[in-house]
Amino acid sequence: MPEQRRRFSPQFKAEAVQMVLETGKPIAEVARDLRINEGTLGNWLNIWRRENPEPVPDLNPVERARVKEMEDEIRRLRMENEFLKKSSHAAAGATWR
Repeated sequence: MPEQRRRFSPQFKAEAVQMVLETGKPIAEVARDLRINEGTLGNWLNIWRRENPEPVPDLNPVERARVKEMEDEIRRLRMENEFLKKSSHAAAGATWR
């Protein structure tokens, strides 16, 4: 029977990366403390470093993850708003004919 994969939230991933960056502890130690595979944490750290190449980031990983979540939500809400505008105009036009 195959082992079921665990899923981690963006917040958890960001906090794990932040622990490595801020404490200076080895990835293996932080991974052990969090009870996750060190390769997984290493991948998250590599992704974060690739996405944030500047030497001194303005935001820590948790803040960056939160900003990304908010940007995604804003994008979704704008699309919904446009859809509602179009559908209300169409409905208004249909009732006045």
